Amino acid sequence: MTERPTPEPMSLALRAALARGLTTRRTLVTGALGLGATAALTACGSEGTGGSASGSATRTAAAAEDMSDSEKVVNWSNWTQYIDVSEDESTRPSLDEFTKQTGIQVNYTEDYNDNDEFYAKVRPLLEGGEDTGRDTWCSTDWMVARLIRQGYVQPLDKANIPNAENLEASLTDVEFDPGRKFSLPWQSGFAGIAYNLDATGGAKVETITQLLTDPALKGKVTLLTEMRDTVGLVLCEQGKDPANFTDADFDEAIAMIQKAKDAGQLKGFTGNDYTDGLTKGDIAACIAWTGDVVQLQFENDKVQYALPQAGFTLWSDNFVIPALAKHKKNAETLINYYYDPKVMAQVAAWVNYIPPVKGTKDVIAADDPETADNPLIFPSEEVLSRAKVFRGLSAEEETKYARAFSDLTAS
Repeated sequence: MTERPTPEPMSLALRAALARGLTTRRTLVTGALGLGATAALTACGSEGTGGSASGSATRTAAAAEDMSDSEKVVNWSNWTQYIDVSEDESTRPSLDEFTKQTGIQVNYTEDYNDNDEFYAKVRPLLEGGEDTGRDTWCSTDWMVARLIRQGYVQPLDKANIPNAENLEASLTDVEFDPGRKFSLPWQSGFAGIAYNLDATGGAKVETITQLLTDPALKGKVTLLTEMRDTVGLVLCEQGKDPANFTDADFDEAIAMIQKAKDAGQLKGFTGNDYTDGLTKGDIAACIAWTGDVVQLQFENDKVQYALPQAGFTLWSDNFVIPALAKHKKNAETLINYYYDPKVMAQVAAWVNYIPPVKGTKDVIAADDPETADNPLIFPSEEVLSRAKVFRGLSAEEETKYARAFSDLTAS
């Protein structure tokens, strides 16, 4: 990307953005929605029993003998470009420090490119009662709901994660995992509206209604292929709660989008490949993710962002521990390490998403006040009060809604 003049001293966030370009955690997210499986997992070993998600019975996750005490290793799968790296990109400082402190070697693999793609890799093993070769990974909320429902993840032992008390209050009791028995967030973000002032003639775009109906934007609007964010924002605009909606509510949201599509308002549906078009002005306005926009603004300060007053979606990618993981305690030790505000600050300054750990902002503010003041990275309580988490879906709902959204997004 083209570098803008660098202020002195260079902020942590800017230094990180320039080091990695504009590749983000969602670069490869396609938004495709799998139908899911409902097979039970059976295997030997101790078992934990979970609560329900989305009103569905939760299956029991199997546990293997924990080899953590004798094998000082933990296997972590994560999304690409989603952790701090050194300026020459040769090391991951926070991981190196974890190993130094604990003696636990981390096999960190960036093989989580898409929720459904990853699920397709691990499901046959989980369904067959086999170890996935992974001790933890980071799944998006709705996928966590599916994994809990199918009994494919184990309850967390909070005795091994005392820093879990640092979890931000707004993320402590989510619908898909009440009480956070099975998951803890790694990073969070909003879906809202991004726009290019050059392409809008200097006009702000601050509501979904404006996005979908303003003649000045006709043919230059994109929506996300991620159903939960696109439909979730429309539900908010219609006065509905994405955490508690009916089939009729969903159908009304689809109808509003279909009307805009039929009127020629939409340029199309995208993953976060909207970034190039938005920067150039080929896309005037779109539904976008906060982390992308924070980075785009280093390249083009005409790119602006709005979080609609009617509400917007909040998503998290969450640590989970799969059934039959061989190093469960080591995985919990890793999670606990990242829930230290000083450690999470290293990550937050690099990835530019919302850190889930209380106290992170204070740590960053001491070195980088500009990043600490960015409301897209550290939102206020008022902003968080308008954020909505899309509820977990039953297997039947997931199939039905995916089909309806697929029909809508087809060209």
